Amino acid sequence: MAAAGRSRFLAAQGSWARARAWLSSATSTQGSNALRAAVHGGESRGDLIWRIYGEAAAYWLHPLRIWGLPRPDLLGAAGRALRVGALASTTTNHASLHSKIFPSQSSRLLPHRARSRQGEEALDAMGKPKPSSAAPPPTRPSAASAPKTVHSALLTYTSMLSLLSLCPPFVILLWYTMVHADGSVVRTYEHLRDHGLLEGLKAIWPMPTMAAWKIIFGFALFEAVLQLLLPGKRFEGPISPSGNVPVYKANGLQAYAVTLVTYLSMWWFGLFNPAIVYDHLGEIYSALVFGSFVFCIFLYIKGHVAPSSSDSGSSGNAIIDFYWGMELYPRIGKHFDIKVFTNCRFGMMSWAVLAVTYCIKQYEMNGRVADSMLVNTALMLIYVTKFFWWESGYWCTMDIAHDRAGFYICWGCLVWVPSIYTSPGMYLVNHPVNLGPQLAVSILLAGILCIYINYDCDRQRQEFRRTNGKCSIWGKAPSKIVASYQTTAGETKTSLLLTSGWWGLSRHFHYVPEILSAFFWTVPALFDHFLPYFYVIFLTILLLDRAKRDDDRCSSKYGKYWKMYCNKVPYRVVPGIY
Repeated sequence: MAAAGRSRFLAAQGSWARARAWLSSATSTQGSNALRAAVHGGESRGDLIWRIYGEAAAYWLHPLRIWGLPRPDLLGAAGRALRVGALASTTTNHASLHSKIFPSQSSRLLPHRARSRQGEEALDAMGKPKPSSAAPPPTRPSAASAPKTVHSALLTYTSMLSLLSLCPPFVILLWYTMVHADGSVVRTYEHLRDHGLLEGLKAIWPMPTMAAWKIIFGFALFEAVLQLLLPGKRFEGPISPSGNVPVYKANGLQAYAVTLVTYLSMWWFGLFNPAIVYDHLGEIYSALVFGSFVFCIFLYIKGHVAPSSSDSGSSGNAIIDFYWGMELYPRIGKHFDIKVFTNCRFGMMSWAVLAVTYCIKQYEMNGRVADSMLVNTALMLIYVTKFFWWESGYWCTMDIAHDRAGFYICWGCLVWVPSIYTSPGMYLVNHPVNLGPQLAVSILLAGILCIYINYDCDRQRQEFRRTNGKCSIWGKAPSKIVASYQTTAGETKTSLLLTSGWWGLSRHFHYVPEILSAFFWTVPALFDHFLPYFYVIFLTILLLDRAKRDDDRCSSKYGKYWKMYCNKVPYRVVPGIY
């Protein structure tokens, strides 16, 4: 029975020949030592491959990892062997898997040595990173230190397919509940109970209309043009696993200002009424659900046929490739970065535009804007403004530098952000709450303080990295740990781990003010209904899980240096608690 299960599972991944080829690749590359360490008690190759797949897939698709899911950084000993060896082709040796089949395209991804340094010109020739002579000797974490998972392959694929199938209808159900069911989950449940799940969902699911498509494509085209044409400073992202350095044009704040000024001006001069967007919101979400799914199929095909850089490749499983993505830095041409567009210029920009839209719609409905809506809109706009002020820092985070462009991140930014993240304002349109000046100002100031602390945490770390630790934090020299590590290509590198300032309170303290910020722009809705707080709950789960994933990733990357860091900064998120 177990053997039959293994055979069926391996058949889903590809032929035995392909599996053996991957295993052979692992044993002939840097993954050989890890692979040998993974084989315990004479474990057969078939059993090992079965265990690798089960462990890898289970870690990728833990049910709680909704949109904060990890890439396969830590998969236990066997999984790390596959990651370092056979699946290294997906990050560090794309040519070994795809170059003979799928041609690569040039892009603005520079080799590491071509990075601009202070007092140096950027080079155009390919080069390898230079190891730092001052770095202490690298330490690889032991196989025993890697976390292990126990989920079955069945649970793995059930989790993934559930997310693929449940998230789209949830977006429509949330919109319907907010706009047509008075924010009451009970009323929506009664509708589905009375009509049946499928018929009830079909009855409330709006079909995409031409007006919705025009709004979506008009907004997307406008943002794409701004991304390409507005001036901005050159910014180089972190070195990729393949040794490439992505080059960006930092013009997000300019695009944000132009977008809001244009949107408000069109309303002021009677050229376009933003209330139309709210009136067609269900149709827009429906169009985004289907259109973004098609867009993710395009990304999957592009990753196979025309990858933009060597930071791409296949896991050998079509579902996983579609879900996680094929490319780390997909681009159209040399200058249009797809992830910057989906994550920043469409997702985050639509957040600000919809916040303004909800405010205008309430004004047109009631002739005034309630102080609860003003607080909600102001805090959301301040938060998004902070994001675009710091956009280049976001390009160094896990979303851009680590997660590939697939369904989970691109569909999430194109659909989940405009719907779920803006939902408190969506609720307030039809539920104006009069807080009174004292309570409204108190909530506003508390929210601004949290947003500032969140920004200052990111600024503090970015300044620490920019100056290579030669800066002042809270009036004194920063405390740090010099950590060395090795890339999948065997190159030695050094990182500085900040252990003072905000980052001395906990390893992910910046998540605390971010969650509190979301609470403060939601609490103006008060507590008549639960649904406005869904985003706060979702964000809390996402960030706590992300903190765990990041700790696991850093533990695998830095080994004993991360243990030193954890001893010095013992709390993960909330100082003194967690």
